[in-house]
Amino acid sequence: MTTPVSYPSGAIGRRQLLTSAALGAGAALISNQASAVAATAPEAGERKVFDMKKSINLWAFPYPQKMTLQQCLQLAKDAGFDGIELNYDLESDLSPKSGSADFQAIRRMADDIGIAISGLCSFLFWPYPLTSNDPAERARGMELAGLMTQAAHDLGTENLLVVPGAVHMPWRADHDPTPNDICDQRAKAAIRTLLPAAEKLKVHLNIENIFFNGYLLSPFEMVNFVDGFQSEFVHVHFDTGNIMEYQFPEHWIPILGSRIKNVHLKEYSRKGTDHSLEAFRPLLDGTTNWPAVMNAFDKTGYRGYLTFEYFHPWQHYPEALIHQTSDSLDRMLGRK
Repeated sequence: MTTPVSYPSGAIGRRQLLTSAALGAGAALISNQASAVAATAPEAGERKVFDMKKSINLWAFPYPQKMTLQQCLQLAKDAGFDGIELNYDLESDLSPKSGSADFQAIRRMADDIGIAISGLCSFLFWPYPLTSNDPAERARGMELAGLMTQAAHDLGTENLLVVPGAVHMPWRADHDPTPNDICDQRAKAAIRTLLPAAEKLKVHLNIENIFFNGYLLSPFEMVNFVDGFQSEFVHVHFDTGNIMEYQFPEHWIPILGSRIKNVHLKEYSRKGTDHSLEAFRPLLDGTTNWPAVMNAFDKTGYRGYLTFEYFHPWQHYPEALIHQTSDSLDRMLGRK
């Protein structure tokens, strides 16, 4: 949170004088530049078209409280999405209560509707972190990650989002922080343990950048982590919003390059002081430099899914958020 600065009255006067002088001196320059800017600004019809696919995460839907999984898939299709990302938890159609036959049935349902399953992710890496100081939490986390790998295969998607570990989790008062070096050792050991089954099932373990977990805080750390496994089945699930509080996604993307296998488009606003999940906004209602981000993805050759991730289904007319997001993505992709 930024504390407002108080200035003495003399300082205010000097500041106002400097501002007035700058405005006066800059007025002519602004006027002279206006025509040049207008001349170089691209027309709407010249907007660049990006060859990437539209996806949305299931958390943006009121599932399962108000909509069934089938209704969510159909709504995503009707709104114009190419794919939908599903979430694995403890109490839903996608949970340890379901087996391969259940997940294969979901895959067939998606096929019948005509929408792809762009990936599988889960909140369960937080209550059961792979680097926890509690051996029981670590063991349960590894068990669930193994089940997710099989579920992703059965769902017909090659993308599984993995949170490899956490030094700290601000939202868990009961979590005993894990020292950085121990966190790194455990995270690497966890991925090595999960990798043989993932390779056999042809499921990519896509490591997500989080920032709030105190681990893999720079693109260089992420590159070293992913490259260390020397496997075509360990990649990056890049989240644009998770680093926005202090960094910029358009800076990370060129460094990560072809390691990026899947993407979360999370809108973030630096305008507020609430740095919880409330800081994530509907797409385009934030401070992300989306033209720069889209161009950065394009230059890496990324042609996969752009998945909008949002945690607050709208209470009234929830379908409006889905259609609004699809429209925003169309504009970002140069389709409108």
